[in-house]
Amino acid sequence: MCGFTGWASFPHDARPQAPVIEAMTATLARRGPDAGGVWLGERAAIGHRRLAVIDIEGGTQPMTDRPDEPTVVLGYSGEVYNHHALRSQLRAHGHHFRTRSDTEVVLRAYIEWGERVAEHLDGMFAFAVWDEREQRLLLVRDRLGVKPLFWAAVDGGLAFASEPKALFAHPEIRPRVDADGLREAYSLLFNTGPTIWSGVHEVEPGHLLVLDRHGMRERRYWQLEAGAHEGDRDATVERVRELVGAAARSQLEADVPLCSLLSGGLDSTVLTALLADELRLREGPDARIRSCAVDYSDQAEQFTGDVLRTGHDTPYAIEAGTFIGTDHSTVVLDPRALLDPEHRRAVVVARDSPIGVGDMDTSLYLLFGEIRRHSTVALSGEAADEVFGGYPWFHRPKALDAQTFPWLLVTGDEAAMPLNPELDLRIGEFRDDTYRTALAAVPHVDGETPAEHRQREMQHLSLTRWLRQLLHRKDRLSMAQGLEVRVPYCDHRLVEHAFTTPWALKSFDGREKSLLRAMGAGLAPDSVLYRPKNHYPATHHPDYNRGLQHMAREALAMEQVRALADETLIKPCLDTPPDRLEWGHRLRLERVVDLSLWLDHHRPELAL
Repeated sequence: MCGFTGWASFPHDARPQAPVIEAMTATLARRGPDAGGVWLGERAAIGHRRLAVIDIEGGTQPMTDRPDEPTVVLGYSGEVYNHHALRSQLRAHGHHFRTRSDTEVVLRAYIEWGERVAEHLDGMFAFAVWDEREQRLLLVRDRLGVKPLFWAAVDGGLAFASEPKALFAHPEIRPRVDADGLREAYSLLFNTGPTIWSGVHEVEPGHLLVLDRHGMRERRYWQLEAGAHEGDRDATVERVRELVGAAARSQLEADVPLCSLLSGGLDSTVLTALLADELRLREGPDARIRSCAVDYSDQAEQFTGDVLRTGHDTPYAIEAGTFIGTDHSTVVLDPRALLDPEHRRAVVVARDSPIGVGDMDTSLYLLFGEIRRHSTVALSGEAADEVFGGYPWFHRPKALDAQTFPWLLVTGDEAAMPLNPELDLRIGEFRDDTYRTALAAVPHVDGETPAEHRQREMQHLSLTRWLRQLLHRKDRLSMAQGLEVRVPYCDHRLVEHAFTTPWALKSFDGREKSLLRAMGAGLAPDSVLYRPKNHYPATHHPDYNRGLQHMAREALAMEQVRALADETLIKPCLDTPPDRLEWGHRLRLERVVDLSLWLDHHRPELAL
């Protein structure tokens, strides 16, 4: 996995700037606890922190094409799952390899194919290539945006990094937030490109960016496209089985211990079963994959259903682990641990953003920390809901008829921190304009009905927006614990196939994720196959609510928080008895607490 950073600037000699690149690289140490290094040339610098997963000895970075007088330098984060096939192909083209790493495959692939390298790679990746021959910088991000990549302008060029915090270690880039940034953060529309930070941008998923002496240009190399679907129900189920199985098998490779995240839901259970079967084929019938789940010490007694959760996960996860034959364990968290200021601060620092989901982020961070004690890689069922139509907005007429982003009907405005109306951010207008732009990007298929196209819009919005914030969350919180999380349902071939599949096939049994349930028959117990959708668990203990209210009151004592927050909407959340605090109101308090921690850590310049 890893993290990387650096810059390219044509007017200035980078070689005397070793302290700068070292400081930028040091901010990413938690992403790469195993090793670090920097490379300095006349016009560019690259720093890297490594989490060693494949070829422990040989995959060090920044990687160059040759030890002496390198002409190509690479900083890379991620995993390329087809690296064995590419290695054979590149050898046939005359390339020689010094290591077993997928990093060197990416390096040699760039030398062979130039900026078209991304089209040959299957996996999750972000990387920077400095080409001394052409005096050119290339930045590339994977198709779905699993791995992050940010950039900002500097004199005569640009700086780049896996996380914004590394950019702020560059003397020309300051943590500054303006009204546009607040709109991006608190509208919950999940644009990519702009960020909360003024002047800091993301390389968009499926895009690459090139900088040379002629300037900067950006190019899209992949996007969701609509097309004709071939095959009946049985053929479609079989094709899904092939694609999900291939993705799972390709992502099982590692030179370090790995595990599967098993919540007891359909997505994670089917994935874990496929991984377990493949492991037994490779290592023998007695091989058992490790599986992990999270729970709270109060959950069995305190669980209360809400808009996102229909039941207690743990019994289903245990049943699924027994059915599959995994080495299963449950990480049980004390709800009061989620109030620890150091844990919450670590989460906000990892995110570089005030926007998260409070206790669920903190618990995920703590879960990843416990998993890291025994595993370096974890496989997750993230993205199955987006790919197969699992969310309520695919099925509820109110969401289908609404002229706004569908998740706003689930989360509501309560999910966003109520901003001070004196800021006059006009978020409603911003949402409307952004929604129209988002719909304009959805491809059409000749002959599809309005109802069919509406479902295509829902899936496009889910895959290109909602999923991105989930991937951001998983990347930041896992890498903050030095854990690599892989997401097989983000395999781009699976995503492409599902996007062209008619909605009638995706919902043929009258409910969510019909195709995944059909292909999962025999891989999971019936209790899991037919279980309703359940979101990531949250604690329901009144002591947590009571502690959260106390933290929110302390947060509102900060002058900057009061300047940004609408206290009149927050006060009812503070006055509600802890055992009666609803999910949406609690999330408002979470937002206020996170905002105070973010302001305290980053000390951003607010230009409002």
